[in-house]
Amino acid sequence: MTRIGAIFNPYTHSPDEFRDAVLAAEAAGVPELWIWEDCFRQSAFATVGAALAWTERLKIGIGIAPMPLRNVAATAMEIATIERLFPGRLLPGVGHGVLPWMAQVGARVASPLTLMREYVPALRALLAGQQVDVAGRYVTLDAVRLDYPPEAAPRVYAAAEGPKTLQLSGEVADGTVLDSGHTPGEVATAVAAIREARASAGREGAAEIVAYVVAAFGPDAEARARADVGDKPDPLDRALWGDPAQVAEGSRAFFEAGVDEVILLPSSRVELAEFYAAAGEVGRLVDAMATR
Repeated sequence: MTRIGAIFNPYTHSPDEFRDAVLAAEAAGVPELWIWEDCFRQSAFATVGAALAWTERLKIGIGIAPMPLRNVAATAMEIATIERLFPGRLLPGVGHGVLPWMAQVGARVASPLTLMREYVPALRALLAGQQVDVAGRYVTLDAVRLDYPPEAAPRVYAAAEGPKTLQLSGEVADGTVLDSGHTPGEVATAVAAIREARASAGREGAAEIVAYVVAAFGPDAEARARADVGDKPDPLDRALWGDPAQVAEGSRAFFEAGVDEVILLPSSRVELAEFYAAAGEVGRLVDAMATR
């Protein structure tokens, strides 16, 4: 299934702008709004809870909350509480976190891959209502079970970039969040690695692949998109720009690479209401293309 979403970027917009952004996204018909938690900007779970309370339809994705910052039981309680309050509207994701930031707060681990291998399965099991016993290098749980697990456990996404993390996300997570700045060809390689690892691990069902893609609308859209992509080769393949029809058409390459969701990342600082209005139109056009 092909879906379009949009991002609220905490680098370019502060928490006091978030409420207006959320309401604008819902009014524009954007189906999913994704946020992330970076040191030291805004909380993931407080942000998500507020956004879901302000809206009726909008889904909110966390892409991602850093695993080293929270005990897995605390993360499970956060997700379970939000899911019970707003069923089916949370898309939770976790990741390594930026390692220097993790070091700043005394949370950096020696092996981020080991942490993910222990953390994500434990999180998924807790959200499924299971009793979990783990005695790992980083995750220790002694007969832990949530009193109020979700009625239906949400998918747990993991952010992945390098080959080892891509493979591990396929093994242990329900879906993978891919960062922006990649060509459709690079995305296709990542998708293949995720799917192969999932199959090798004997996991049933398909992984859900989310790709952030830089997007720009309006005057000088191409120049703004190029500036955000930076000095990487083939910049024209790493971003989308133009009017909503052009962005919708350009998103085809990412869907054909195996992505389920293209999440549009605003280029630099923009007027969010205008960006979300355009993103909502892109979503409607992509839906129309899928039904042809």
